[in-house]
Amino acid sequence: MDTPSNIKVHDKYFQPFISKEHIENIIRKMVEEISKDHALEKPLFIAVLNGAFIFASDFFKQLKFDCEISFIKTKSYDGMTSSGDVLQVIGLEENITNRTVIILEDIIDTGLTIKQLLNTLQKQKPATLKIATLLLKPEAIQHQFPIDYIGLEIPTKFVVGYGLDYDGLGRNYPEIYQLVEEV
Repeated sequence: MDTPSNIKVHDKYFQPFISKEHIENIIRKMVEEISKDHALEKPLFIAVLNGAFIFASDFFKQLKFDCEISFIKTKSYDGMTSSGDVLQVIGLEENITNRTVIILEDIIDTGLTIKQLLNTLQKQKPATLKIATLLLKPEAIQHQFPIDYIGLEIPTKFVVGYGLDYDGLGRNYPEIYQLVEEV
């Protein structure tokens, strides 16, 4: 099998970081854990667009119990930096009152997007509201809240691929790449 090489996205170079196979294993373990905890509840999964669409698709295809999926679109990044504001672009149409709701996120770094999303969703009084993230940057967290399912903790470096982007590009790679630090 060919080993991925460095890629260029806009003006930055990225090196291979997490292989497609490793991502598949992480997702399989997350599906097993969430299935064990929630298979009898018919949960509603809410995927946070745009970044989580590939993760949500691969995750959802492995579920073997009754459940639903919906999408919400938020934006908090401008280039490689969080803007500090979360703009909800596409809202949730399902009634989540008294339901088990699990948010599917591709990556949590500062936590601002998820914190504001949690505040919005909690007003609708779900029975259970949990978070499942493929990636977590624990050293970057600025807002505290419980994260129920964590695929992998990573260092605080910018990553692209597998749905993650740099100014709209780079989402289409099947593996995850990490920014090459400039010398």
